[in-house]
Amino acid sequence: MKAWTVIGVAGVAIVSITSHEAAHGFVADRLGDPTARERGRLTLNPIPHIDLIFTILLPMFLILSGSGFIFGGAKPVPVDVSRLRHPRRDWALVGAAGPVVNVIIAVGLTIVLLIATLVGLADSSSSLTEVLAVGISLNALLAVFNLIPMPPLDGSRVVQYFLSGDALALYLRLDRFGLLIIMAAVYFVPQLQVPLSRAIFGLVMLITTPFGMAPVVGSALRSVLVG
Repeated sequence: MKAWTVIGVAGVAIVSITSHEAAHGFVADRLGDPTARERGRLTLNPIPHIDLIFTILLPMFLILSGSGFIFGGAKPVPVDVSRLRHPRRDWALVGAAGPVVNVIIAVGLTIVLLIATLVGLADSSSSLTEVLAVGISLNALLAVFNLIPMPPLDGSRVVQYFLSGDALALYLRLDRFGLLIIMAAVYFVPQLQVPLSRAIFGLVMLITTPFGMAPVVGSALRSVLVG
């Protein structure tokens, strides 16, 4: 990968991960819980969102270990569910906010790529095209991965809205071990990477095809992976 591509992708990754977490806090704040604002997490400044393990050590470990699937995240934005006006419904909305923002960012990057291509600022082999293509793919990954219905990922917050009683209590017990289960599954059962990769690729195609950018993005991604 070219040096400028690496720098650009790093910048897009920071903005995407930070926006994901800030979205949780912003929606929670609008729905009655100002905890994120009170703790200085209602910001696009990446520093308060950095988590030593999930932002730095986990991606580094996966890269060094040769894993075919690299992922990470930021420090979760604090949300006090009891302060939400309608806790069950609002908690689901707060959970969905992060992935929705990542989809919006991916659409925005696709539009930027379309405009840059039309005005001649980007072609299939340029660093700008590679940065935007990887950025679109990264945001699709963040959206799909976080929608996995395993606590404490965002998808579980939506699932909780439809559970009650013993089923909800049992589901919530997974919260302490969910990330360990997911990391172990991804690392030790590589077959699980296939449906996840297909879902990510499918979302990329769904976003880019209406703008006619799917071939450009696909070509750029292949160039980055091969190079």
